[in-house]
Amino acid sequence: SSMFVTMLVLTNMVGTKLFILFPHYEPLSVVLTSGIVTYPFTFWLTDIVSETFGKRKADLMVVYGFVASMLMLLILQIVQALPPAEIWRIPAEYAGSFANELQIVGKDGRILGASSTAAQTAFTFTFDAPGLLLFASMLAYLAAQLTDNFMFHFWRRLTRGKHLWLRNNGSTAVSQLLDTIIVNSIFLTFYWKMPYFAPTEDQPVTVVQVIFTTYLVKLALALLDTPLIYAGIGFIKKAFGLSPTYQS
Repeated sequence: SSMFVTMLVLTNMVGTKLFILFPHYEPLSVVLTSGIVTYPFTFWLTDIVSETFGKRKADLMVVYGFVASMLMLLILQIVQALPPAEIWRIPAEYAGSFANELQIVGKDGRILGASSTAAQTAFTFTFDAPGLLLFASMLAYLAAQLTDNFMFHFWRRLTRGKHLWLRNNGSTAVSQLLDTIIVNSIFLTFYWKMPYFAPTEDQPVTVVQVIFTTYLVKLALALLDTPLIYAGIGFIKKAFGLSPTYQS
């Protein structure tokens, strides 16, 4: 549960950044959300818990993650509201990125740093969670994680406990698609004002493109983590003295 909550909290902290995968090779250059670095691990962990401890424990872990995320976001909002101390400043090596009126300049003309106002602005930009993002991420999180647990046990019943690789990838494929569509459709469309289907001069990237590329990467990661699922389940069963064998 601690690993799951850690990965989920990190996802909420880094997820607002968009980055370019393969920026120097245009045919494969795609825009992705940074949450893809951490969020796929949560599905890996829920599948391990589902297989070893059952759906009820996995669903409970999802609830723990939701509570932890809400607590983190509440604390961040409180901290952002605190008035910054005058001595809290941006270091000189980063101060050049701020407007002249926010820079602290020495008598010799060297930039010594940037003011506490600049530090507060940078902090807010980094950790501010818009209400829309919070709504989108939490809605997608609950829908996807609970769907993942449901689909995992659906495939398990269907295959009579066999083919772990099938229920792992089958459940993740459905839940990750649901998550990717929900969070990107809401956040990119209404917050970043990104066009959904047709690119424009100001916005050459569309929501559908981000959804498609993000989902493909998530799907590839899900396929690659299959050996880790077997290893993780084997480790947990051995560590907790559970049945050491399962059918693949």
